[in-house]
Amino acid sequence: MKEVFLRIWRIGLREIEIFSHRPMYLFVIIIAPLFCLIYFTQIMRSGIPTKMPCGVVDEDNTSTTRSIVRILGAMQNTDIVAHYGSFSEARKAMQKGEIYAFFYIPRNTTDRALASRRPEISFYTADTYYAAGSLLMKDLQTTSELAGLAITRASLTAKGVSPSLMMGILQPITIETHPLNNPTLNYSVYLNNIVVPGLFFLIIMIFTAYTIGYEWKMGTQKELFEMAGESSTIALAGKLWPQTLLYCLIMILIDVYFYKFLDFPLNVSLIRIICAGLLCVFASQALAVFFFGIFLTLRMGMSACSLFGVLQISVSGFTFPLTAMKPVFQYLAWISPLRHYYMLYVNQALNGFKLVYAWPSIVALLVICLLPLTVLSRIAHAFKYVDYKP
Repeated sequence: MKEVFLRIWRIGLREIEIFSHRPMYLFVIIIAPLFCLIYFTQIMRSGIPTKMPCGVVDEDNTSTTRSIVRILGAMQNTDIVAHYGSFSEARKAMQKGEIYAFFYIPRNTTDRALASRRPEISFYTADTYYAAGSLLMKDLQTTSELAGLAITRASLTAKGVSPSLMMGILQPITIETHPLNNPTLNYSVYLNNIVVPGLFFLIIMIFTAYTIGYEWKMGTQKELFEMAGESSTIALAGKLWPQTLLYCLIMILIDVYFYKFLDFPLNVSLIRIICAGLLCVFASQALAVFFFGIFLTLRMGMSACSLFGVLQISVSGFTFPLTAMKPVFQYLAWISPLRHYYMLYVNQALNGFKLVYAWPSIVALLVICLLPLTVLSRIAHAFKYVDYKP
């Protein structure tokens, strides 16, 4: 056993020496993940986009419609930057990207409303800009509902209805909204907790496959195999432990930055969520070894890791429910470290459930960590007989 650890240690020192001669390695392992962390948290530091440019077409131009426009301008996400004289002018401005949406009030809206003739007001959003279009649609829809109330209020006032009775007619039921776990509706909490780890796990998978295949590219795989006593397990363990150590330190830094410096919601101990992240780091490396063991070439191993690493962001389920996807993607999600990280994050950090409720994801990650055992014999054969294929 002592000899095994000594071999692993020597191979690890050999790997560190390779790192020292190739600054790109340290850039990929350290600088790239930290850049992603700072970049994404900074561009969403306000939590949610606010005051996005919006236009108004008010062809009626009465005191009632001007009141509606003021309501729209007071919305958190809306900044009325222009008033247009016609529908076509506003449409052209939106096509040019000058505004993300516009609110259209046709002529005689107030008169038709007071005469109970049900006028129509409309709004248009540029959903090619998904976040901006969605947020502005929410404000415009709310304003449209308030517009109906404003016109009804004007009609009731004209009929001499008292203010107290008027409010009972306009809003008989008061709705209270209480968002759970993320009460401020901070977009950074929703996105960065998955986007940043997702990119980090992608980097881990690609770089792990590259560093293993690099031995074949440089023709040193037999030298490494001899140092490992012709054991593929020792060779891989020695080669990967230096970068694994760096990955673990970066994962800990990400969690500390999220939950201690940015105060993201955390309803369990920080240690628990750090352990979940570290388990996903091990699973990502294991998955990369598994893919390399299947293809046994640098190019195909990295390609498989790239494809799956990008795909797992989609099957993680944080943007589109996994249960609504095709069965093949639901099965594929079981070998996705990011999917299980997301489930552990929701289960533990957001909901604060007991650890016993997270056992499916924990067991799945442990199984993923064991996947390299199925390809060790193929990798050992490659160390002996397979040469580099560009």
